[in-house]
Amino acid sequence: MIHRTILACALIAASARAAAASPAPASASASAADGPQPFSAHYAAQWKSIQVGTSDLDLAYGAGTGRFVYTWRIRASGIFRLIYRHDVVQKSWLRVDGIDVRPETYEAEDGSSKIHLDFDWRTRKARGVVSGKPVELDLQKGTQDLMSIQIQVMQDLRDGHLPAKFWIIDKDQIKDFDYRRVGEQRIDTALGALDTIVVTSRRPDGDRVLTMWFAPSLNYVPVQAVRTRGGKQEFEMRIRRLSH
Repeated sequence: MIHRTILACALIAASARAAAASPAPASASASAADGPQPFSAHYAAQWKSIQVGTSDLDLAYGAGTGRFVYTWRIRASGIFRLIYRHDVVQKSWLRVDGIDVRPETYEAEDGSSKIHLDFDWRTRKARGVVSGKPVELDLQKGTQDLMSIQIQVMQDLRDGHLPAKFWIIDKDQIKDFDYRRVGEQRIDTALGALDTIVVTSRRPDGDRVLTMWFAPSLNYVPVQAVRTRGGKQEFEMRIRRLSH
């Protein structure tokens, strides 16, 4: 299930944002009040060193102050397109208030499999339908969907404080993930050599680790992501283009 492996890895990754006009060192901080900006980013994906597809991210302004629509499309390429004909598409309607991100609606489609969730923060409930079955989940403060978490991580990095744990709705479950800033590294990318902040994400006691490289000079765009399992690399995603 290569196409779904791409999705499973990518969902936890942090999102891209619009590129900044001038470079800054990896240790530089930005005001979270600036908030996210609309962007379009394109990535190439490899699974066990095999080119298997592409990933496109698009962040656009939504209806109302502080609201955004965030879309992620994953497409198999080459011979894998013969097997995985349908694109995986996810979309989150979210609201940003300071550094806090609150999802309002989340949708996902993978062929015949569909998800729709509405977040009611007044009653602290998420309600919707997952693969034709009704779902109702209790929300705690800071709960994210599989897309809004990406914007929240970017906001936290910009603010200079990355929480150690996040709660994320994955289909009909709320799962906790541990996040850690592990250091800084200068890497070569299709956009040039970039200073980056390295962050890892994993389930508690899990053997799958997602490592992400964020570039402060590009407004904290994640320019690379690698997932390993038991110390062996499974998946890699590298940025190819960025526009805003």
